[in-house]
Amino acid sequence: MADGAVTETASVLVAADKFKGSLTAVQVAERVTAGLRRVVPGVRVETLPVADGGDGTVAAAVAAGFERREARVTGPLGEPVTAAYALRSTTAVVEMAEASGLQHLPAGVSAPLTATTYGSGELLAAALDAGARTIVFGVGGSATTDGGAGMLAALGARFLDADGKPVGPGGGGLADLAEADLSGIDPRLADVDLILASDVDNPLTGPKGAPEVYGRQKGATEEDIAVLDAALAHYASVLGPEHAGLPGAGAAGGIGYGALVALGARFRPGIEVMLDVLGFAPALARATLVITGEGSLDEQTLHGKAPAGVASAARAAGVEVVAVCGRLALTPEALNGAGISRAYALADLEPDPAVSMAQAGPLLERAAETIARDFLR
Repeated sequence: MADGAVTETASVLVAADKFKGSLTAVQVAERVTAGLRRVVPGVRVETLPVADGGDGTVAAAVAAGFERREARVTGPLGEPVTAAYALRSTTAVVEMAEASGLQHLPAGVSAPLTATTYGSGELLAAALDAGARTIVFGVGGSATTDGGAGMLAALGARFLDADGKPVGPGGGGLADLAEADLSGIDPRLADVDLILASDVDNPLTGPKGAPEVYGRQKGATEEDIAVLDAALAHYASVLGPEHAGLPGAGAAGGIGYGALVALGARFRPGIEVMLDVLGFAPALARATLVITGEGSLDEQTLHGKAPAGVASAARAAGVEVVAVCGRLALTPEALNGAGISRAYALADLEPDPAVSMAQAGPLLERAAETIARDFLR
């Protein structure tokens, strides 16, 4: 917009993801709104915190009007944890990281071979108990690499070794799998639309599979990765190898595979699902400018992360998009290719990363002030 008087028709939609380690998506929206209104007090601002299926997905749903529910479930190390899901009418948003995520591991502790998704299955069961008939199952941020075996066991499946005893927890235990009995899986799932919402399309095993690509961030050594890859390949040979190469099968340590092969789930990019669930389209129709963003705008952003999904939808509707971020690692050409006119990085205001993260809120307000001067005057 040209410099000059404040436009009377400007309506800004703030649809940004979290700045991981600094601000939640809700806090990002609050800070951007405050900065905009400091320069243009009367500007209309609508906020719609977004997520791509990973951690923060339930919080985004609650911010959009879903009811927050909690359940006590089994954490990745086998200890009880409190996990949240979101419910509106008969639609539930379940985030596997709430039950089986890295945030449940104590500092310095990892269990790549034994961490279990059992609690994720319990969380799905809680949503079923609450009357959910459509479940958006956001998968990401897991501490686990068990192919969803723990989740399926919680829902009634049995995984037995050659002696007829249950195999051990985690992906490592699947090396001993001799028989998988899926007949006891909760029958209510047959009548549920289960949507596997993920920002990754990796297969279960191999060079682009769950252990190789994501195992190290869960504490796996090179030897662990080899063990897990072989164990998951064996697991898939028992349950159904035809599902192992499907997009999303490798999501969240292979929990995507378990949902696809045994629960009748259908895979959709997480941000697309969440934009539908959160009511992005009607909000976009009211906007003349969209502000999106996340902590780091980089090459990963272009592959299914929330800002890319927001920008793609806005570009299709002919609405201009700018982005805010902690650090920017994309060229102007890459940004434009994604539908983002300009990006405003906190690193440009404070080059020290530690200070930038600690002061992310005030810095983000300053960035929003600049956006207001650049686009709303």
